[in-house]
Amino acid sequence: MSPRTVPVPVPVSAAGAFPARRGAASRRLRLAAVAAALVTAAPLTAGTAAATSPAAAAPSPAPPANPYLAPGGAAAMHGDSASSDTTPLAGPGTGSLTSRRTALQSACPTVLAGSDGIPVAVCTGMFDRAPHVHLLDPATGDSVTTLDLEKSSILGGIYSYLDHLDRLVVADGSGDLLRIAHHRGADGRWQLRIVERTPFGPALAEGDSVVGLAPDLRGRVWFATALGVVGTVDTATGAVRHRALGEGVANSISTAPGGTAVATDRALHLLTAGDDGVPRTEWRRAYDQGPHRKPGRLSRGTGSTPTFFGPRTGAEYLAITDNAAAQEKLIVLAADGGRTVCELPVLAADGSGTENSPVGYGNSVYVADTYGYPYPAVPDGAGDAVPATAPFRGGVTRVDVDADGEGCAVKWTSAVRSAAVPKLSVADGRLYTVERTGVIDPARTGILDRFDAVSLDSATGRVTGRHHLGTGFLFDTLQMAGNVTAGGVLWQGTVTGILRIAPRTAPTNASTTS
Repeated sequence: MSPRTVPVPVPVSAAGAFPARRGAASRRLRLAAVAAALVTAAPLTAGTAAATSPAAAAPSPAPPANPYLAPGGAAAMHGDSASSDTTPLAGPGTGSLTSRRTALQSACPTVLAGSDGIPVAVCTGMFDRAPHVHLLDPATGDSVTTLDLEKSSILGGIYSYLDHLDRLVVADGSGDLLRIAHHRGADGRWQLRIVERTPFGPALAEGDSVVGLAPDLRGRVWFATALGVVGTVDTATGAVRHRALGEGVANSISTAPGGTAVATDRALHLLTAGDDGVPRTEWRRAYDQGPHRKPGRLSRGTGSTPTFFGPRTGAEYLAITDNAAAQEKLIVLAADGGRTVCELPVLAADGSGTENSPVGYGNSVYVADTYGYPYPAVPDGAGDAVPATAPFRGGVTRVDVDADGEGCAVKWTSAVRSAAVPKLSVADGRLYTVERTGVIDPARTGILDRFDAVSLDSATGRVTGRHHLGTGFLFDTLQMAGNVTAGGVLWQGTVTGILRIAPRTAPTNASTTS
């Protein structure tokens, strides 16, 4: 686990190359394992034409700030500990963009950034299938140093976050909870170093793995495992408290002032813990598990990490999707008590499903359809999909909760074939994602997969911007979540590395890919 370091230039301004470090101020690893298979995807049909529309965003409270999470809206895979998939920053916008691909020979579903603006990526190697942490140059996306972690099952390691000191909090195959700091050494080289280890002990049985990690508002680290164990870790004392839910977990967890939300393969749970740290169930809400796994899904049961959102506190509602056949439902519950606000069928009536966490802000929830997405492989034990395959039609739907919190209604549906978890900028009112479409190759021998960065007006669903990223599996974003950093830079993982997508600030050649 010794880090590999390379020299980087002396920092210039914050807007320029790698900034100086300040003082001490998880899509799924299963996606990473799937991505490492690198199988060519199925043909797709043509996508939605671009249009223009002014962006609009009604002001609402942001998700409650978590003092134990790095600020800036990019410290967790889904942006914040509430898993809202929002960012307080403006995104790349609708003008001319530039993009650059950093090839890391790894699938990179997690790209985070803290108060210093330096991106930290957690990736899974295509050849060793082990997790690797990369520190990235924010000006270029190049990896400037790497730390190799111990291999575990395919579910461990990717749902990580940056704490209030910009340290990566992650679980690897060692059976420990790690905090990993980045700093510049005396020789000017950047380093990644494990600065804290806390064993999970009996909470992590042999063959189990940590799926989700999130800090609560008291500084404890909550975790959930694939076999359905939930618990808290007090890293100051080393105390680990846990209990078994008796249900499997395949998604990450979310925290807000009201508690910790865990979606199992059968139900949504809201848990709290007192001074002793022992998890207690406040309420449990079962949902339609469905008869089987659907194509474009990686497990049976919900594909959602629970999303806290709301117009008053930013966290009075919780949203997930179920696995109902044939059309999935969006489920919105009151975080206080678990009252059902709505169960609303969404997406295509003749076959829908989503592997993504809903985006939530104010009264609105945005759901992207992944039904039929051509994953190269699925995790062991996921079961056969029924049907085995289906066309990937995509689509994004906005659902609004009624003002009185007593129901929901569909606001709009877009035909965009989202190939990533959309990110909503509350600063500019746009949803940012990557669209996957099919194009005829120049030799006219078949269909190639084209990937474009697109923005949608969150008020109308119309496409307001488009930028071609590349063609072929190297650019497959595989329904991974991106994050936005200062300057409108969108960091998006792919099956082979990372894309840096940013506004074009000076006249240059067309989009660069390398």
